[in-house]
Formats: sequence, structure tokens, C-alpha cells
Amino acid sequence: MTTPPGRIDVHHHFLPPEFMADLKRRGISWTGGPPFPEWNLSIAREAMERHGIATAIASVVPQVWWGDGDAAAHWARHSNEFTTRAIQDDPQRFGGFASLPMPDVARSLVELEHALDVLRLDGVILMASTGNQYLGDPAFEELFQELERRRAIVFIHPNTVPPGSIVPRLSIPWGLVEFVFDTTRAVTNLLYSGTLERYPSIRYIVSHAGGAVPFLAQRIALGAEIPGLGEKAPRGPLHYLKRLHYDTALSTSEYALAALRQFVPTSQILFGSDYPLVPESVVESETADLESSRVLDDPTRRAIDRDNAAALFPRFARKDQRSALAR
Repeated sequence: MTTPPGRIDVHHHFLPPEFMADLKRRGISWTGGPPFPEWNLSIAREAMERHGIATAIASVVPQVWWGDGDAAAHWARHSNEFTTRAIQDDPQRFGGFASLPMPDVARSLVELEHALDVLRLDGVILMASTGNQYLGDPAFEELFQELERRRAIVFIHPNTVPPGSIVPRLSIPWGLVEFVFDTTRAVTNLLYSGTLERYPSIRYIVSHAGGAVPFLAQRIALGAEIPGLGEKAPRGPLHYLKRLHYDTALSTSEYALAALRQFVPTSQILFGSDYPLVPESVVESETADLESSRVLDDPTRRAIDRDNAAALFPRFARKDQRSALAR
């Protein structure tokens, strides 16, 4: 019998039932592809077990902000407390990224303090865009100052309604291409706003292998030749892009893995599933791709499956150490 891979899934979602019911009451639907599935923590655990996922560091999607600041603050707190209860009940199975009521920076700073200091969550999820503002917008500066002070882990996820996605004659589900572009715009804006240079201690995980970043990196780097941009990335654009972490969610084809491995060190690649916003059949395909990949050798597979995430989230590495001592 082969040893289970013990994957740490950094791109895994919770769907708090009360929040989902509120979205339904308000007529807000998921735009990424299939409708929200039936979900609860028991269903999640069973799916994780079937696919060798020992730990899920979960985030709540979709975003909590839909134009109502009070509602956003309420559902951010609700989501974070829901996630905390799941972790307290099963601390080796679950971790969590905190939701923030962006774009309200003042309320987000309050929630950040509560989520990291009181609830002790593992990091934060930031949507690539909120309304017409992208990460790196000057209005978000105070939040990034605090994330830097804390050396926080930030999971960048595309927004449910990315700016520019509503094209009258284009009816492609946004999850197929627009989410990828939303993420790519956010990373590029973080780079050329100087945010990545000013706040080097923030540790980023970028969804879906960075969107189109690995493919477009050389083109993005040409921004350094444009007056007013190059000085925002004084070490060279590729230096900053190669320091980010990238998850494998929906990005496990041989060509996607080959591009990612050529672009960043193996240590920057983390396993992600996107469950349950992709059906379990997709998770099965993702894990099969990783297990059979000719691009990856066994040490690289182990690093992507678990070791790289354990280095970012030491409490799960300590679990490995206790298991070794027990043997």
C-alpha cells in the first residue's frame, strides 16, 4: 500500500450555510461556472480523504462585499468565526484565511486584528479586485502597511465579478478566462504600484498558477522600460514575480506545470484544488495529473503536495515532527 500523500491544500473553500442563504436571498449568484454544490464540513472531510488531502487551508468565496459596507463587515466576521470553529474542532485537518470587508480599509483593519490576534487564523484572503479597484490601489496602503508589519500570508483570489468581465456579446462563464485575467491584473498592479517593493515581508500565494503571469512575465517586465514604472520595481520586475508563491488549482496540465517550474523555484509552488467550487471529478483529475506528471520528479511532487506549504504554515510542519517522533 502506498503512503497517502498528505497534501496541504491552500486553495480550498468553505461555503458557510448562513452566508450562502443570504446571497441567495439577495439574488447574488456564483458566476464562475457550475452552481454552488451541496456542501458541509462532513462532505469536505470525505472528499479530502478520497484525494489524499490531509489539511485544507480554507477561504470563504465569494467575496463578502456587494455594495453594502455593514453587510460586508457582518459576513466577514461570520465567515471568520465559522472558519475558526472548524479549525478548533479539527485543528490538523483545517486552517483558514480570514475574509476582510474590502474595500473599506478601516473596517478591514479592525477585522484583520480580530482574525489574526483573537481567532488566530493563518492568513488573509484578498480579492484581486473589488469594484473598480485592484490590489495595489493607493487607497489600500494602510492595510498593506499592517500586513507588512505582521509578515502576513496573503492568498490572492480572483473576484466573482471582475471589472471588465461584463461584455455584452460575450457570455463565457467568468471562471474560464476572466478570473485568470483578474488575478494577472492584480499581480501586475502590485508590481508597478511599488507595493511589492515597499512591503517585502508579505508572503503571497497567487491562485491558479498566477493566472497568466508565468506566460506573460517577460511582457509584464517590459513595463520597466516605461518612464514612471521602472523605479517602482528597482530590482527588476522578474525578481518580484519570482518571489511569489503560486498554487496549482486548475493548472496541472503538463504545459502549465512546465511553465510554472521554469518560471519559479519548486519551493514557490503549492498544491491547490479549488474544491468545492470545482466538482470532485476535477480534483481527481488534478491529483492524477500531479501523480503521473513527467515534469515532476518524486521530491518535487512531495514539495508541492506538502513540504512547501508546511514551510509557510509551521503548525502543520510540527504535526509531521510529532508523527516522526511517535514512530
